Amino acid sequence: MPKAAIIGSASWGTALGITLARKGTLVKLWTRNKETAEKLNQARENTTYLPGFRFPSRLSATNSMEEAMDKADLVIFAVPAQSMRRNVREVSHYLNNSSLIISATKGLEVGSGKRMSQVIAEEVDARLQLSNICVLSGPNMAQEAAQGLLSVTVIAAPNVAVAEKAKRLINSNHFYVFTSTDVIGVELGGALKNVITLGVGMIDGLGNGNNAKAALIIRGLSEIIILGATFGANPLTFIGLSGLGDLVLTCFSPLSRNYYVGEELAKGRPLKEITDSMSHVAEGVSTAFAARELGQKAGLSLPIIEQIYKVLYEGLDVKQAATELVKYPAEGESLEITKLLPFLLSYIRVRRPQPSSWLPEAKDA
Repeated sequence: MPKAAIIGSASWGTALGITLARKGTLVKLWTRNKETAEKLNQARENTTYLPGFRFPSRLSATNSMEEAMDKADLVIFAVPAQSMRRNVREVSHYLNNSSLIISATKGLEVGSGKRMSQVIAEEVDARLQLSNICVLSGPNMAQEAAQGLLSVTVIAAPNVAVAEKAKRLINSNHFYVFTSTDVIGVELGGALKNVITLGVGMIDGLGNGNNAKAALIIRGLSEIIILGATFGANPLTFIGLSGLGDLVLTCFSPLSRNYYVGEELAKGRPLKEITDSMSHVAEGVSTAFAARELGQKAGLSLPIIEQIYKVLYEGLDVKQAATELVKYPAEGESLEITKLLPFLLSYIRVRRPQPSSWLPEAKDA
């Protein structure tokens, strides 16, 4: 029986634990304190972050890192981006060379601008194989995954064999996994879409309608592609599940935290008041800071990310930010597409299509 340790007991970590346990994996959900672990085990559900979803028999919580990590085949980090480094340090000496390490966090580290897989690689023990580090990202809402509704995600690793190994451990009839070797693209797609979703929430909060929302989504996608490709991602990744797929889901789902923050900002509420009232972390807030810094270092023009940053960190009025965003020159659209072409052309390859089904085969244990 495979064993998984999940570091982080909020909604997404819990949903992944439920999904894996249904598949037949023995799952330990690690929490920081004994009281939380006891509460989860007694209630057999996460009443704080994911109420209404019962734990399968193979899922239990523990505050003992030694117990959680004992003989774990799979170690999943589902923690806020700004606490990833601290959590990896605590786990590092429990890891072994056979363990697959997966980041399920969609964010960038403030200050360094680093992706979560980079943070993990810097903090794990030097004796470990860095090729065992994977990332999981896609259009996934925790509530739907926990409910057993059809979900499709992407696991990326530099080595395709490692990604396939992770897929075999996670893939099921209700949680389908595709693989990729574009770790940069998969991670940046998941992180940067949160920033654009903040802007979409602002657009809706101002009552601008679906025309404006669609325009912001597609213009925001172009900024994600330009920024991501500049730092080594395959631009085609951003029109896949972990890019456009995740962006569309988050921008249209009432469950999106980042959308909620943007919408509330448009209503005039201060950012701190909004985030203090939330039990979950809206990763787009910190990622907007890191993304803007990355863009500036690369000398890129990212007007949407820039305006969202100014609303969050410089107190710019949301209405003024929206006004700035519609000041594109008439020829702006064609010029922006021209900027994307070099990235796209450098990655497009003519390949003979291989027969395959839309979804991979999977069987629940």
